[in-house]
Amino acid sequence: MSGHVALDVQAPPQGAVAVAAASPPAKPGAALAGLVWTLVRTDFKARYHGTLSGFAWALLKPLTMFAVLVGVFSLIFGAERTYKLDLIIGLFLWDFFAEGTKVGLTSLHAKGFLLAKARFPSWILVVTSISNPLLTVVVFAIALTAFLTVTSAGPSAGHLVLFACYVVSLGAIVIGFSLAASVLFLRFRDLNQVWDVVTQAGFFVAPIVYPVGVIPERFHFYLYLWPPTAVIEFSRAVLIDGRPPTPLAHAYLAAMVAGVLAVGALVYASRAPRVAEYV
Repeated sequence: MSGHVALDVQAPPQGAVAVAAASPPAKPGAALAGLVWTLVRTDFKARYHGTLSGFAWALLKPLTMFAVLVGVFSLIFGAERTYKLDLIIGLFLWDFFAEGTKVGLTSLHAKGFLLAKARFPSWILVVTSISNPLLTVVVFAIALTAFLTVTSAGPSAGHLVLFACYVVSLGAIVIGFSLAASVLFLRFRDLNQVWDVVTQAGFFVAPIVYPVGVIPERFHFYLYLWPPTAVIEFSRAVLIDGRPPTPLAHAYLAAMVAGVLAVGALVYASRAPRVAEYV
């Protein structure tokens, strides 16, 4: 791809042709970066346009759920010293996973018309679709770090780096899923309904509202097959307990991320050439 990607096509003013001819063409990398920024900014504006609270709504959803769940489950797990912090960490990470996969799944269907207006890799539409959920979890991570620092000793720099790696890992899992699901959704439109059911059940599979210790240890392996479980538990371990997971646990997470990304990329590559037929 060369040159700039324009959203509207208008006749250039007189003299502009000479100026454009004298200017060097934009580098492909700069044009691609400009396209990504335009897609992210447009998606952000479209999502919160006309709302009174704007981006605050993205934070209010998990916070409201937190208030409800604390009121209910504190009666059961109130003896857990860090239950409230565990719950809010789990909720924000889960919300990123659920919202990111939801918008990623429908990203090509929702924005595929842009492929007819400009030439660029279609996977960019998939990757940039998770920008809003990612921004929400980043804001939460900053706020949580500030809260822990003020109210306690706070996590160390090394633990914060590990937490950032876990968020990146969850983002990579979301992207891998979205790459595969977005091209499959163009052909199988029931996929989003199926995924809604899966995520509703998955909310209770991941140890969000309950401590993982209440589940018999022989079943923990099955819980960790669900991708959000490892990220949620590892994040709690470094932020609250100050106890990083073992190297074997990190190797498992890395293998899961690599596997999801590889499968997503393979499915996408096999079906991407026919995207234009279905959008």
